[in-house]
Amino acid sequence: MFRRSPVPPRLRPLVLNGRWPDGAVLVGGAVRDVLRGVTPKDWDWAAPDPHAAAERLAGLLGGAVFALDPVRGYYRVVAGAQQHDVVPRPDLLEDDLWRRDFTVNALALHADGRVTDPTGGRRDLRAGRLRMVREENLRGDPLRLLRAARLSVTLGFSLEPATRAAVQRLAGEGLPLPAPERARDELNALLRHEDAARGVLLLRDLGLLRVYLPELLEGEGMRHGDFHHLDVLGHAAEALHQLLGRFPDAPLTLRWAALLHDVGKPRTRGVDGDALHFHGHERVGADLAREMLTRLRFPAGEVERVTALVAAHMLPLPQSEREARRFVHRRRDLLPDLLALMLADREAARGPRSSEHSRFSYRQGMDRVLAALEDQPGVPAPLLDGRQVMALLDLPPGPQLGEALRALAEARALGDVTDEAGARTWLLAWANGKVQAT
Repeated sequence: MFRRSPVPPRLRPLVLNGRWPDGAVLVGGAVRDVLRGVTPKDWDWAAPDPHAAAERLAGLLGGAVFALDPVRGYYRVVAGAQQHDVVPRPDLLEDDLWRRDFTVNALALHADGRVTDPTGGRRDLRAGRLRMVREENLRGDPLRLLRAARLSVTLGFSLEPATRAAVQRLAGEGLPLPAPERARDELNALLRHEDAARGVLLLRDLGLLRVYLPELLEGEGMRHGDFHHLDVLGHAAEALHQLLGRFPDAPLTLRWAALLHDVGKPRTRGVDGDALHFHGHERVGADLAREMLTRLRFPAGEVERVTALVAAHMLPLPQSEREARRFVHRRRDLLPDLLALMLADREAARGPRSSEHSRFSYRQGMDRVLAALEDQPGVPAPLLDGRQVMALLDLPPGPQLGEALRALAEARALGDVTDEAGARTWLLAWANGKVQAT
């Protein structure tokens, strides 16, 4: 099907104001977004001369050209936040579109305004419906199963029933998994969306949670305890929902920590009389989170950040200003993210033992930490350096020196020492067992 009128004036700013590389067509998700009136972030072009088209785009946009695969004619243009990929234009454009994943992505927009739409994508676009082009296209690239969930959430589209059934069926067939990095990127794109919690439950319903995050699925149907009103998996999704409702700009690592914070509970579940317990679930959960994110090839720094947040989420909140200063000193590198995680966890519980009084007490503990954090906005320069401490206590380099330096730093954070002379007096008393660093 074709639309032979020029690109409508309201859409021209979205398509380079009608300035197109010679003979090129815009294809895929970029067309979908343009027709929705949304400026694409990633643009895909098919051109008779990809190199010349890339140079033309770079000139129009003030960007730079990168050769991805010059032998095959694959080029990329980066201009600010925009990315334009240019590939050779196929001889049979409609055949190429029939090989796409979903009908709303099987579209091509021409410079004169025509839209090539062999699969009925515009009809599905108007209906807010995500429909596969053909089941064999999904089978050929199993990452497209994850993309079905991600696009359904991020576009706000319903999954057409036959497509939903095909995804569920293929998810259970044990198809070869895509590269972990590709799966990670799809999951990250889903978690970045404001409706990420619904996306997690959609992954469960489609059978994809079992494929990519099976440890989370262990919590499905597992009763949590009197402080909770949902099963372990439902609570994880609700904690993510609570986090994003309060902190819509939460970083990706914090979103993952909210989702995975109780992943260790199924493996630590125990019963004491009529009471359930999950002793040590935060430590087991931190280990599982590290395994899961490493499996998906997350950068090491992100893995450690999520792991540390999961490990710390059960820390008791301080009951006094002194305890708050200690809390800030010991967990400064995790703040304020740790507080956001703890709050999301608490607000996601709401079981029969949850009350307004307990929530008020929790907020008081949060306020103490925030006040202490405001009073201690950064790490001050040490009052005594390592050489001075070694000379004062007659210590060699090693673990004992590290312990002394940490004790002195905490004493300063608590206000027990304020200057160099006081630091020397305090350290000598500490070394002689006359004070306890707690």
